[in-house]
Amino acid sequence: MSKPEKDYSETLFLPQTDFPMRAGLPQKEPELLKRWQDTDLYAQLRAEAKGRDKFVLHDGPPYANGNIHIGHALNKILKDVVTRSQQMLGYDSNYVPGWDCHGLPIEWKIEEENYRSKNKQKPNFSEPAAMVAFRQECRAYAEKWLNVQRDEFKRLGVEGDWDHPYTTMSFPAEAQIARELMKFAANGLLYRGSKPVMWSVVEKTALAEAEIEYEDYTSDTVWVKFPVTNGTGDVAKASVVIWTTTPWTLPGNRAVSFSPKIAYGLYKVTDAPAENWAKVDDLLILADKLAADVFKQAKVAAYEKVADVSADTLAAMVCKHPLAAMGYGFQVPLLAGDHVTDDAGTGFVHTAPGHGREDFEAWTANARALEARGINPAIPYTVDENGALTAQAPGFEGKRVINDKGEKGDANDAVIKALAEAGNIIARSRLKHQYPHSWRSKKPIIFRNTPQWFIAMDKSFVGASSAASVAATAPGVAPNDQRTLRERALDAIAKTRWVPPQGENRINGMISGRPDWVISRQRAWGVPIAVFIKEKTDGSVEILQDPEVELRIVEAFAAEGADAWYKDGARERFLGPKLSGDSWKKVDDICDVWFDSGSTHAFVLEDPEQFPQLAGIKRRVDGGQDAVMYLEGSDQHRGWFHSSLLESCGTRGRAPFDVVLTHGFVLDENGRKMSKSLGNVVAPQDVIRQSGADILRMWVCASDYADDLRIGPEILKTTADTYRKLRNTIRWMLGSLAHFHDDERVTYDAMPELEKLMLHRLAELDEVVRKAYAEFDYKRIFAALSAFMTSDLSAFYFDIRKDALYCDPYSSVTRKASLSVIDQLFRCTVTWLAPMLCFTAEESWLARYGADAKSVHLQTFPEVPPQWRNGGLAEKWRNVRQVRRVVTGALEVARAEKRIGSSLEAHPIVHVSNAELYEAVLDVDMAEICITSALTLVSDAGPDDAFQLPDVSGVAVVSNLAEGTKCARSWKILNTIGADPEYPDVSPRDAKALREWETMKKAAG
Repeated sequence: MSKPEKDYSETLFLPQTDFPMRAGLPQKEPELLKRWQDTDLYAQLRAEAKGRDKFVLHDGPPYANGNIHIGHALNKILKDVVTRSQQMLGYDSNYVPGWDCHGLPIEWKIEEENYRSKNKQKPNFSEPAAMVAFRQECRAYAEKWLNVQRDEFKRLGVEGDWDHPYTTMSFPAEAQIARELMKFAANGLLYRGSKPVMWSVVEKTALAEAEIEYEDYTSDTVWVKFPVTNGTGDVAKASVVIWTTTPWTLPGNRAVSFSPKIAYGLYKVTDAPAENWAKVDDLLILADKLAADVFKQAKVAAYEKVADVSADTLAAMVCKHPLAAMGYGFQVPLLAGDHVTDDAGTGFVHTAPGHGREDFEAWTANARALEARGINPAIPYTVDENGALTAQAPGFEGKRVINDKGEKGDANDAVIKALAEAGNIIARSRLKHQYPHSWRSKKPIIFRNTPQWFIAMDKSFVGASSAASVAATAPGVAPNDQRTLRERALDAIAKTRWVPPQGENRINGMISGRPDWVISRQRAWGVPIAVFIKEKTDGSVEILQDPEVELRIVEAFAAEGADAWYKDGARERFLGPKLSGDSWKKVDDICDVWFDSGSTHAFVLEDPEQFPQLAGIKRRVDGGQDAVMYLEGSDQHRGWFHSSLLESCGTRGRAPFDVVLTHGFVLDENGRKMSKSLGNVVAPQDVIRQSGADILRMWVCASDYADDLRIGPEILKTTADTYRKLRNTIRWMLGSLAHFHDDERVTYDAMPELEKLMLHRLAELDEVVRKAYAEFDYKRIFAALSAFMTSDLSAFYFDIRKDALYCDPYSSVTRKASLSVIDQLFRCTVTWLAPMLCFTAEESWLARYGADAKSVHLQTFPEVPPQWRNGGLAEKWRNVRQVRRVVTGALEVARAEKRIGSSLEAHPIVHVSNAELYEAVLDVDMAEICITSALTLVSDAGPDDAFQLPDVSGVAVVSNLAEGTKCARSWKILNTIGADPEYPDVSPRDAKALREWETMKKAAG
């Protein structure tokens, strides 16, 4: 029986660490959050960065309503990666979280929970006490959800000033929002007008573009005749035909639009069934391109073109309203319009100026000319806030376009029936198409003419009415800057950095074509449009601009909140004795919540009293070095980016941001939108509970956020597997560094080539990481670090150096050089990962430097010495690694054929006929690099049956067995075992290591 090998394991420098292989993130992360809170990490970050240039990520406020979802998690994690990485790049990178607290969703929740569900009557808002009490209920609801969301955001690892967030409902914020609105009154852009707005019948309020989504909807469609009342010959007997998907708007019709670019003709029906609405001998004017389709819809068997109809003829034409007999006896002129096409319909557009933007613009552009022709240019109010037709729609009063539940009413059928009875309909159908819906109620909206407050896009600024006014235009706006708001905004867009770049084109198009901004809402919970007005005889209003009144309003809001506007006696209080006896009227509409959030820059970035940590920002756009970033989903090009841009350009002449980053939306693994009905919702709370927040953070950073992201069980499993590989790499470094002492650090010049190669790779990565963090390209960083840590480190460098690290004598320069490099590898990789994997990086850092160490998040990215860059060495080792690949491949075959177990049992013969590769490996210990006991290098082509790789020419390997005896300590098979008689079962290298180890053990006592 052979003598068992001696156990030398205690003499090896094996990795030693308490850093666990199993992360246990759901338990560990809360401990780290508590540490950050107890040590006030946020304050430490501010102190550490004092005096640096600022990089401020201004938070787009989420709505304080309900638990956070996966989209929130994506957004907040990205923001945190931005702020942490900019801090580590050397900026004072600050983040003040905020919340949007006003608006309809909260009102709805209060009405539902506190009133409808309890069968209680909704408060009468005309009573001041009832209004204020209701607003306080809304405030309490928002405060409740703000606190819930704050805890959920913090659990994601998001670092910021959570103890001092901003909210749009704080008293100072409400005061500033009112002040910002007063600035628009002062510069002449605020006006009350009558325009068609998108109106939610269900919610009883006007809606902004950002509150609209398009869904499938089936509309009634009709082809309607407008009989011509002037002209000569057959034209005088003809009818202009229009097509509409909204028959209910016909009572509001005042004109028909055509295009001078379209060819029109006079057509005669020559054959049609007797029961048809379109009769034989009917004369119809249609676009030539669309005539055939119209007659097909009208079931006309035959027709003929009688004559061309010129644009001049149409421009002079007047028609009779198709419902003239019911009280619509006015003239209907034809108006030229660029919005008319011959893609569909009839080539004519029924024009109801109270029910559409283009209709409104076509009508008002011709108002003076129409008045000169004796046509009344007034726009009727044909639909009320309940979606019911009014007395200005004779014959249809009370008919509903949409009912209170958002369902189709009876107005369409009533109008179609009347048209048929009048003999002015030739066809009807139904069309399924995309139609605007409220994103809150999910119900279709209507366009209706209603008095609203607007901010003008194309009016020149007039400047503040008084230098003493609290509404005086903010500093930074040149006194002679008379550009319109649209011009200012387009100029600001061009001066902003957009990430990704296509965001610029998107918002540019939106600003270029948008109408005046409707900023009023007819609701209770929000900041009022805090102005006083006098009605003028022409229907317009005069806005009071009095510094004393403005100051009283702002001071009251700052002390009591905007509730002050609705309290009993508010009118007299704010107007004061001097003006209260006059006919000034208090406006009770509230501001669009997009105006609220669009004003946040004014009370977060410019109020040193409320937010001293952000004081003194010197924006790059103003010639400073500080930057402000906005970061939200791509839908905010028409939402918060849009409203913030317009608000700031209107009051400051420039954008509130220097950089705008947008991300996509989160879909399930199959690219479907998440919904409870599909059962594919991924809740961040569930992922954190099961796997930890760092898994979510890794998913975000590894994804292309510029596009829509996908998430689901399989994707999260893959993410967790990748995380485990990175964690094990870090764990091995920590274990090896347990044997490292800083006073034994080896200088660069004394290091072996392999160590210099790893430092070169760090230098390469340093450039990649810094550039990518500066460009917000996190997937590039993550991919580079993941590949480096798994391929370059775990599978190459660490694998090679395990023998030297574990078995070399304590005095070995190679061992100490390797530890010196691992120390640098750890410091660089962990700090580079820290913005992305904030918990794991902190846990690793503390495991390395002790519980009393400063947080990794207080570090800046390590400075990499220029001398580490060595392109020549890197090129040589690319060739070495090519040869190593062939050897490794040959050993895998030998292992599969069971000729060897461990690679240490091999002694490969490596034939290298490629001169460049041979030159590279000639002075390299290839046995060490290939982890074999021996290796023989031969400069020839090798035998035909030698192992080769097709993509590495000139290298062939024969896998021989190593000869000699197995070292009991290092397991290498060598002929030198026993050369040191004191240690007969190990190699001379291991004998020396044992001798040093025993000496150290005796010295230690």
